[in-house]
Amino acid sequence: MPFAEASFDHQSFQKLSIQADALVTRKEFSNCAFKQCEFGAADLSYSSFIDCSFSGCSFANTKFDHGRFKNVSFDDCKLVGVAFARVDPMMLSWSFKQCRFKFCNFSGLKMPHSQFSESVIHDTDFVNADLREASFANSDLKACKFHGTTMEKADFRGARDYAIDPVNNKVKGALFSQPEVLGLLAGFGIKVEG
Repeated sequence: MPFAEASFDHQSFQKLSIQADALVTRKEFSNCAFKQCEFGAADLSYSSFIDCSFSGCSFANTKFDHGRFKNVSFDDCKLVGVAFARVDPMMLSWSFKQCRFKFCNFSGLKMPHSQFSESVIHDTDFVNADLREASFANSDLKACKFHGTTMEKADFRGARDYAIDPVNNKVKGALFSQPEVLGLLAGFGIKVEG
C-alpha cells in the first residue's frame, strides 16, 4: 500500500493505480507531486493536499468528502463524476489547466480566483458557486449549469458553448469575447442572425 503512512512531505508518486475499494482517508500531503496516477473511485475523504500538483492523473468517482485543497494544481487531468461540492471550503485554492471534466459538481463552493483554463468542462454543475474573478479562458463549457452563481469579474474570454442567464447569475464585470458572448442570451429564447 503506497499510502500506509499518515503524512507525506516532498514526495513524488508516479503511475500509481489506486483501486476503487482503496481507503486512503485522513492522509496529509504537503509539497507532493502526483504524475500519471489513476485514482478510480478511491476514497480520499478527510485528506489534505497543500502545495501539491497532479499532472496527467485520472479521477473517476473519486471521493474527496471534507478534503482540503490549498495551492493545488491539476494539469492535463481527467475528472469524471467527482463531487467537489463536498470538499472542505476553508482555505480552498486550486487551479485546473488543460483538464477534462464530465459530470462533476462544484455547486455551493466558494472558490474565487480559481483557474479552469484551456479545459473541456462538460455537464458540470456550478449552481450557487462563488466564482468571482475565476478564469474559464479558452475552455469548452458545454451543458454546464450556472444558476445563482457569482461570476463577477470572471474571465470567459475564448470560452465557448456556455449558456449563462445574466438574470439568475451575477456577471457584473465579467469578461467575454465575441461571438460566444451571445450565450448570455440563450435563456431569453432570442435568435440572433448575422
